Order: sequence, then structure tokens, then C-alpha cells
Amino acid sequence: MKDVINIENFQKIQNDIAKATGVAIIATDYRGKPITKHSLCTEYCNIIRSDKNLKELCEKCDSRGGLEAARTGKPYIYRCHRGLVDFAIPIIIQDQYLGSLMSGQILTDNRDSLELEDIIQCNNSDEENEMLIKAYEKLNAIPLKKIKAIANMMFHIANYIVEEGNFRIVQGEIIKSNDKIVKYNEDNIKLTRELNKLKLKDMESHTSENFIFEVLNTVASLSIIEGAHRTHEIICQLSKMLRYTLEKASKMVYLEEELKYIFFYLNLYKIRFGERLNFSIDIDSIYNNMKVPVMSIYLFIDNIILYVLKRNHGKLHIKISVEETENWIIILIKYNCIGINKNELLDINKKDILIDVKRRLDKFHMSEYDIEINSNSYKDTEIIIKLLRDR
Repeated sequence: MKDVINIENFQKIQNDIAKATGVAIIATDYRGKPITKHSLCTEYCNIIRSDKNLKELCEKCDSRGGLEAARTGKPYIYRCHRGLVDFAIPIIIQDQYLGSLMSGQILTDNRDSLELEDIIQCNNSDEENEMLIKAYEKLNAIPLKKIKAIANMMFHIANYIVEEGNFRIVQGEIIKSNDKIVKYNEDNIKLTRELNKLKLKDMESHTSENFIFEVLNTVASLSIIEGAHRTHEIICQLSKMLRYTLEKASKMVYLEEELKYIFFYLNLYKIRFGERLNFSIDIDSIYNNMKVPVMSIYLFIDNIILYVLKRNHGKLHIKISVEETENWIIILIKYNCIGINKNELLDINKKDILIDVKRRLDKFHMSEYDIEINSNSYKDTEIIIKLLRDR
């Protein structure tokens, strides 16, 4: 309850009300444990609470009185285990019972007190204790009608505390959300500046600038909807992709590196398109150290995403695998193209991509190679890249 109520401010209000009404007041949690100091606690109750066993009974009365008030949603007036009149005001935030304002330590007319419930039945064996008798005689006697009026006033105060508590909670959540938005917007700006410095349009990697900014938008959206862990993972993957395109430009790379880049690329699109995109990369580790031109496989994957996934509403599954024959290492890229007409297939497998990949292979003196594309609109399309062994 301390998280939603300003204890220091309430203590001052509590002290003033106690002095004005002549009743003791304390705030307790849902277990009846005090969270404020007693205001105007009577000598009689101080003596009772100095005894450990009797103090536990006092706290039980507070707890049960508070729970009954929470159950009914209104002030609950009762007699405690010593026969004194107490009342409880429930404190409820967002349908959760947090505790009560407990007040009382007073007497009322015996006839009026008959309508009040004894919350705990106890045998008061110390009634002849002279010190207790003198303290009992000092207790304030207030008509039950006035006690009810005080209880209703306290009920309105409790409502005020609830409203203040709700405001504090909502305000705190807004501040936290704003802090997250500001932080991830700053990260987005930093990444955007980095991308501008690198002049992505001139990057040989052919990584689409539009794709990078789409990923940044995904990061910004996820940072608001989800926790930071997934966002951190996306940013890390994007950083690795950028590092790969910068450090490996115009180089031969290991097949493992090229496929890892493709994995990050597809995984980022998987976050965006969900169940519409599935992929598998099934490569034996013996091929990890095989050399291929940077982005030579990626270009086909990027083309598939552009023409199949983005321009159609169906599901796309991509499978990448490696086989070998006596003379060749064969890289296979299979993807489904059901529902795509022949004209779209021509766009997907357009000659520009083949020319670009062949140019890369020729650049690194890989003269002995072959590329085939087999496709129709009724089954999977298969891209076959054959490289001479021992590369």
C-alpha cells in the first residue's frame, strides 16, 4: 500500500482528524499490520498493545474488521476483543484490497452498542487490573449516531486516497512508457545516423535501404509492445548484418558466414510477417569452410522476399540445403510459389539477378560453375547453384 499512498502526507491528515474528532486512527495493510503511526492512541489501548498476546488480538480485530469493510465496500463498525467501539474503512485500488483506515478506541451508550458485532469473543481475565480500570475511565464516550457520521467522513477520505493512489499508479506507468519510448527513439535515431554515414545506397552488399528502415520501424514498434529482451536481440542481429556487409564487401566468405547473414535477414522478416514466412537452413558442418562470393546466395533470397512474400498474401517457405556429387558442391534453394502466375515467376527469376550473381562468381575467378532455375506455378521453385569441388 505504501506504493500508492503518500504515507507522510496522510500521517498529517490522520493526526488532524484524530484531534478534531477525539477518535484514534491508524492505517493498516491487508493483514492488519500498521503502516502509519497511531494518532491519538488511548492510554488504555497502549497498555493492551504492550502485551504481545493481546497485541496480536488487536491486530486480528483490525484485519477482520478491514476484510469485512472490504467485503461490503462501506464502513464497518464493531466492538473489539476488549469491548471498545472501532470502525474500518476499506482502501481498494483497481479492485484489489490493500488495507484499511482503522479508527475508534471509544465507548458508546450500552443500549446503542448492542447492535454492534463482537468481532472476537475473549475472556477478559484482567478486568480488575487497577491501571487498566483507570485508563478505561479516561476513554471518550461518543453517541453511536456521531460515530457513524465520523465513519462516513472517513469513508470519503478513503475515496480521496483511492483516487490519489490511482493517479499515482497511472502517472507512474505513463512515465515508464514515455521513458521507454524516448530511449528506443534515441536508439532509432543513432542507428539512422549510422546508416546515413555508411551511405547504404552505395553499399555493394545490395542490402536494401528500405529493408533497413523497415527493420528499424519493427524495432521501434516492438520496443513499445514488448519488453527489452527481444528488442535487444533484433538490434544485435541488425548490427551483425551491418558489420558483415561492411567488413566482407568485395570478398570471398565462408559459406557459414553467408548463411548466418541470411538467417538473420530471414529471422527479421519472420518477426514482421509471422506465420506467413517459414524457413529452414539444413547444412552439414563439413561445408562451413567452403568459400563463396559475398552476397552470392543472399541475392536470390532477397529477390524471393521481394516478389513472393511482399507482393502476395499467401505463405512462403524457403529451404536452403547443400548436396554434393563427385565433381560438384550443389547449393539448393527451394521455395513454394503456389498461386503465383507465370508473369510473376518471370519477375522473380528475372535475368538481372542471374547476371549479378554470375558477375560475382567471375570476379573471383570461379569460372567453373552453373546456375539453374526450375519453376512453375504448381510446385516449388528450385534454384540450383553448382560450384566445382575444392573451393
